[in-house]
Amino acid sequence: MKTARDIERSESAPVRPAVRSTVDLAGYWYEADLAEARARSRAVLEALRLYRAAEMAMRRRTRESMAMGENELLVLRYLIRKGDALVRPVELATYLGVSTASMTALLDRLEKSGHITRVANPEDRRSIFVRATAVTEEEVRGTLGEMHERMYAAVEGMTAAQADAVIGFLTRMSAAVDGVAVEAR
Repeated sequence: MKTARDIERSESAPVRPAVRSTVDLAGYWYEADLAEARARSRAVLEALRLYRAAEMAMRRRTRESMAMGENELLVLRYLIRKGDALVRPVELATYLGVSTASMTALLDRLEKSGHITRVANPEDRRSIFVRATAVTEEEVRGTLGEMHERMYAAVEGMTAAQADAVIGFLTRMSAAVDGVAVEAR
C-alpha cells in the first residue's frame, strides 16, 4: 500500500522519457539488456558504429574519385597539413607504419601521377624531401572541402557543455580502442 510520502515522491519525481533513438536497440554486437542505462549506452555505441560505417564509405568514395589507395590519400593529407615544412620519406613511412621500401614505391606512384615532387636536400645530396604539388592541394581540398563543411555544420550549434561531452566520449573511446592488444598467433 502506498503511503502519502510515496505518492508525493512519485508526483514530484521527474518523468524520464524512454530512451529513443533512430538506432535499432537490438543492434549489432550488443546484448538485448534493455535496462535504461544499458539501452542508452547501446544506442550511443550503435550510433558510433553507424557513423564509422558512413565515414568508411565516404573515405572509399573519396579514394575512388581520386583513383588512390588509402595510404596514398593519407600521405597527401599529411603533406598538405605540413604545408611548406620539409618532410622526409622516413617520416612518412613511420607515420603510416610501413617499410621504407613500401614508402619508396608509394612515392614513385604519387610522383608519376603528379601529386608530389621530390626535392633534393641541399645539405645532404643523399637524402630528399617530399612535397605535395599545388594541383594536389587543390584536388584534395576540392574533394574533401565539402565534406569538412558539412561536418562543421553538424557541430557548429553545439554548446560548450555538449562539445565537452562529445570530446570526452571520443577521447575515452579512443583510449578504449587503443588499449586493445592483439596477440600474434
